[in-house]
Amino acid sequence: MERDAGGGRTASALFAGFRALGLFSNDIPHVVRFNALKRRFYVTTCVGKSFHTYDVQKLSLVAVSNSLPQDICCMAADGKLVFAAYGNVFSAFARNKEVVHTFKGHKAEIHLLQPFGDHVISVDTDSILIIWHIYSEEEYLRLTFDKSVFKISAILHPSTYLNKILLGSEQGSLQLWNVKSNKLLYTFPGWKVGVTALQQAPAVDVVAVGLMSGQVIIHNIKFDETLMKFRQDWGPITSISFRTDGHPIMAAGSPCGHIGLWDLEDKKFINQMRNAHSTAIAGLTFLHREPLLVTNGADNALRVWIFDGPTGEGRLLRFRMGHSAPLTKIRYYGQNGQQILSASQDGTLQSFSTIHEKFNKSLGHGLINKKRVKRKGLQNTLSVRLPPITKFAAEEARESDWDGIIACHQGKLSCSTWNYQRSTIGAYFLKPKELKKDDITATAVDITSCGNFAVIGLSSGTVDVYNMQSGIHRGRFGEDQAHKGSVRGVAVDGLNQLTITTGSEGLLKFWNFKNKILIHSVSLDSSPNMMLLHRDSGILGLALDDFSIIVLDIETRKIVREFSGHQGQINDMAFSPDGRWLISASMDCSIRTWDLPSGCLIDSFLLDSAPLNVTMSPTGDFLATSHVDHLGIYLWSNISLYSVVSLRPLPTDYVPSVVMLPGTCQTEDVELSEETMEPSDEMIEYDSPEQLNEQLVTLSLLPESRWKNLLNLDVIKKKNKPKEPPKVPKSAPFFIPTVPGLVPRFAVPEQNNDPQQSKVVHLGILAQKSDFFLKLEEGLVNNKYDAALNLLKELGPSGIETELRSLSPECGGSVEVMQSFLKMIRMMLDRKRDFELAQAYLALFLKLHLKMLPSEPKLLEEMTQLSSQVEGNWIHLQSLFNQSMCILNYIKSALLQ
Repeated sequence: MERDAGGGRTASALFAGFRALGLFSNDIPHVVRFNALKRRFYVTTCVGKSFHTYDVQKLSLVAVSNSLPQDICCMAADGKLVFAAYGNVFSAFARNKEVVHTFKGHKAEIHLLQPFGDHVISVDTDSILIIWHIYSEEEYLRLTFDKSVFKISAILHPSTYLNKILLGSEQGSLQLWNVKSNKLLYTFPGWKVGVTALQQAPAVDVVAVGLMSGQVIIHNIKFDETLMKFRQDWGPITSISFRTDGHPIMAAGSPCGHIGLWDLEDKKFINQMRNAHSTAIAGLTFLHREPLLVTNGADNALRVWIFDGPTGEGRLLRFRMGHSAPLTKIRYYGQNGQQILSASQDGTLQSFSTIHEKFNKSLGHGLINKKRVKRKGLQNTLSVRLPPITKFAAEEARESDWDGIIACHQGKLSCSTWNYQRSTIGAYFLKPKELKKDDITATAVDITSCGNFAVIGLSSGTVDVYNMQSGIHRGRFGEDQAHKGSVRGVAVDGLNQLTITTGSEGLLKFWNFKNKILIHSVSLDSSPNMMLLHRDSGILGLALDDFSIIVLDIETRKIVREFSGHQGQINDMAFSPDGRWLISASMDCSIRTWDLPSGCLIDSFLLDSAPLNVTMSPTGDFLATSHVDHLGIYLWSNISLYSVVSLRPLPTDYVPSVVMLPGTCQTEDVELSEETMEPSDEMIEYDSPEQLNEQLVTLSLLPESRWKNLLNLDVIKKKNKPKEPPKVPKSAPFFIPTVPGLVPRFAVPEQNNDPQQSKVVHLGILAQKSDFFLKLEEGLVNNKYDAALNLLKELGPSGIETELRSLSPECGGSVEVMQSFLKMIRMMLDRKRDFELAQAYLALFLKLHLKMLPSEPKLLEEMTQLSSQVEGNWIHLQSLFNQSMCILNYIKSALLQ
């Protein structure tokens, strides 16, 4: 946990960033590498501040790099290292993981990298080119270009051209340089259009030049001759690649997501791969001597295409794909906490695994008429796709029998069903048959815990129930409509007894699920924004338009908690599995955790992007969030599961700090410094006092064996009587002799200083008084009995009986010492400490000395005072016990209204 200089908390105390899910690619071109040792191709894609490395054979994730301080702006790779630039710095990664070299020297952002043997070339946006020696990290050469005349836009090392590089510019001209001699060898006039891509052709001296106009020029740089020209009408060329498996095919990417294919022998356009990506093609690469094409784009997708058909068109072989647009809704699916369902503005519904990427799956786009689309082959036509999903509810109870997901779409009346097991849209579109208006849309959905019924709320105020198996309408709440305003939330309890609905008019209504009759209605202070029910505990959370949260108990139908503090619209809420925490996400970029039993705010942290959705794992180990303009799902680990966390309420003036979103690499535990390890005010260990209050009866901490059997010692001794005399143990000189007792102590050897000591035994030694006896005598003088009581606590049952028996005059004691013992008991009862010890010691004392007590007036007077004191204490305790038992019986049997 981070702390500021003053020792206060600055970051979240409950949640720590773990990793991001669903991120595979962005607009940075990928890099393909060949591992000669394993004989395999690997593709590296950028995801924000780190990059992923995949094995092309199965597209399995091999490695995730460590994070860089900023987002990566360009990448390159050679046989051993991966180079990634961020800002005006770039780093070299070894083993696809850790940074081994960092190169600093540019003043502007780097946008081109080119490995060059033992060197690497970097170009920034000011057209300053620097050649670095990789292992010494030193500058070898620096070239400065006037960006108004020659602004570098592409770089290439032509094959077999030793120490030479070809540079393309936004002005259209090209330059060939010898970097060893630092000489400009030749300037190509170009085609008066900016160069966007340079690619070496399979033939020596031949280079493909991609232009802003959409032209691809196949040019011989040795003779400065144009061999052929191709043109596509989809905008500038983003990337170029050539097949090297015996087919003279060239592929070129476009900003529209289409890929054009040209036959270089026949010099003609042979095929097109439309909508290969939904955004611009960031990079495309044919694998060396294989009919495989690797592409990536800003649509968060990495795809591998195979060219094995007679027409020369590539078909999709493998892919890794996330959402291509920001997310609209996320929820955990199932009870194992391993899958997260997410809906996005791209119209897809996908499932992401928190365990491994191989368990991810896409449920696809929603289609208006699935059978007609399949029959006519219109899958890629946007007109047949449903709008994005805005809300959905899922239940896995009957997923193998019928659809278990119900979703409502943006601007649509009908709600679609989905089947998680078959990973496809379901069989039904649920909507009421009779409609008077066309502008009515579905605004809230829920599915019962049994998976049999779906409850759908509409913007007209109507709430309908449908059967998930048959899609048949099973009833409507209210005569015509449940609410006068738009329905903002619907929920069904775990036993299908209650249905709770809320509308924009500010009413919360409780309905009987079976007969659809209104049971109760609650008027809210403000219009509700959303509603969430924790079925196991029957707790209902409502986020209102005034940025406050209220919590109701659905059994009593009363407001039990009210929370305020958010400064923006509350987008989503989540309960912890045990129902103790309510976590809220707001447009003020904060995520707050409220403790329901105490009614306090216990955690709050800010993010640099507003959270749109928040959901808690059913196992309680992770919190998942999605954010504005982000394509991924971000996991936060629950610190309270593996560390001691202080859940003290936060002060009203607490200012949370901004926490960075986690990356795709799992965060490793950072060793805390000694300063950080020092306990703060929040984490100081609490030492309980011996007595909380002088009015409270306090028991001792001694085990029951020390006092419970004091009255039954004669029975125990008779039962444990030895059958044969004890045998003398064999001498063991290596054992140190100990004193018998409950607490083991070593015997101190007697020191005989006087060698001529008399052998006459003194009678005083035989009549020696015990320590306990002496402390009781001292107590008669100073009226302090703590020392005597502590000695008695250390003794076992037999020792206690011996000490109390020796108090009588017959055994060497005196009446005054017996009176002192009774005063000690009175002192214990006055203090109300060691209450059970006082009762046990007094009971044993009465058992041993009951016959002689009436004959001694001093003892009789002391016993009379002690009796009234004991009786008063027990009457007080008995009344408290009776009161507690009465309340418990009432809670058990009474029906709360």
